[in-house]
Amino acid sequence: MGKKQLTLLFGGDISVGEDSSKYFQSVNTILDNADVRIAQLEEPYVSEVTDFAGINRTTQVLAPMVGKMDILTLAGNHFYDFGDRGVKDTIDWCNSNGIVCCGGGMNLEEAEKPGFFEKDGVKFGVLAYNAQGPKTSFADVDKAGTSYVNFVRAYIPLNQIDQKRTRLENDVWELKKPVHLDEDFMAYNFIDEESYKRVAEQIAETKKQCDILLVYFHKGYVHKTVTLAPYESLLSRMAIDCGADAVMASHSHVLHGIEMYKGKAIYHGLNNFVMWVPQLSPNFKGKVFDTKDSHNEEWIKKRVERFGFVPDPDYPTYPFHPESVYCIVAKLIIEDKKIVSYRYIPMLVEKDGIPYVHGNNEKGREVFDYVERITREANLNAQFKWEGDEVVIY
Repeated sequence: MGKKQLTLLFGGDISVGEDSSKYFQSVNTILDNADVRIAQLEEPYVSEVTDFAGINRTTQVLAPMVGKMDILTLAGNHFYDFGDRGVKDTIDWCNSNGIVCCGGGMNLEEAEKPGFFEKDGVKFGVLAYNAQGPKTSFADVDKAGTSYVNFVRAYIPLNQIDQKRTRLENDVWELKKPVHLDEDFMAYNFIDEESYKRVAEQIAETKKQCDILLVYFHKGYVHKTVTLAPYESLLSRMAIDCGADAVMASHSHVLHGIEMYKGKAIYHGLNNFVMWVPQLSPNFKGKVFDTKDSHNEEWIKKRVERFGFVPDPDYPTYPFHPESVYCIVAKLIIEDKKIVSYRYIPMLVEKDGIPYVHGNNEKGREVFDYVERITREANLNAQFKWEGDEVVIY
C-alpha cells in the first residue's frame, strides 16, 4: 500500500451576498475533492439585519461554505467594518458551523491565536495577519479586530524618491497613491521592528504545535498589477525562516507572482476566490445596506481616480481591475506529514461574476501564461509546468 496522500486548497478573498450559492457552483467540485480547504473571508457578517447591515451582509449568506471550508482566515482590512458586532457574529457563525477561524478576535489575544485542523493524523496550523491596515481594524488588549503586522508611514516628496530608492529597496516600504496629500508626495509604510519580532516569535512557536504550518498575510498593492513592495518578500521569507511551510496572501484583488524560497512556495497574491461586490460597480442602483442607497457615487469616482481603471459594466457584481479575472487556488500535496508538491489550479471569472475552474485547456492556458508573465516581470524565481489539469510550481 502506498503512502497516504492529502491535498490542501487555499483560496483568496471571499465576499458573498445575494444568491451566494450560485457563485460557488464552479468551485464546489474542487472543494469536495480536497482534504483541507482554507480561504480568506474578506468582510464581517452579522446574525440579523441591523441599522448598518442589510440582508446581504447577514451570516445566512455564508451557508454555501458549510461543509466546504475547514478554516477561514479573518485578518483583513475590512474585518472591523461593522465594529465589535461584526467580529463577534462572524466568529460565532464559524464556531457554530464547524469552521476553524483565525486572525480575528474580540481582543488581541484571541486574534493572534493560530487555527488548528487535523486530518488523517496530520495537524495543520494557520496564522493570519493584517499587514495592510487600517490601524482602526487592529485588535488590542480590550478591542476587537484583527491580528496584524504594525507599521509607520512616511510621506516622501516625489523629487526625492529616485535618490532614496536604492536605500529604500533594502528596507521595508510600500508605495501608495496619497489620498489627502497632493500629487507631489508618495506614502511609504515601514514595518515596526517590535511587531516584526513578535510575528516571528509567534510563527516559530506555532510550528512546534503542528506538522504543517501555513502563514497568511493580507498585503499588497490594491488593484495594481505585477508590482510587489520589498516588505512583502521580507515578511514572507521571514515566515519561512521561522517555520512556515508555505506563505499565502491576498488583498490586492489582482494576482501577484509566486516565489520559491528554500524550496517552499510564497503565493504573493491569490487574488479573489469568490467575490460579490455590486455596490462598487458604476452602474449599481440598488441597496446592499438597508439604511441608505449603497451607490456611493462620490466614492466610486474617487476609486476610479485613485486606482486608475474604470470597472467593466459587463461585470456588474465583479467591478475590479480588468486583469482581476485571472485567479488561482493554491494546492499543496502532503505525504508523510510534509508538503511534497506546490501547485495551483487556474480559474477565470466570467461576466456573471462566477469563478470557473479550468484545467489544461484554452482558458486554463490563458491563466497559466498570465501567472508566468507577472512572476517574471516581478523578478520572482518560480517556474511552472502542467501536470494533468494542475500547474506544478518549482
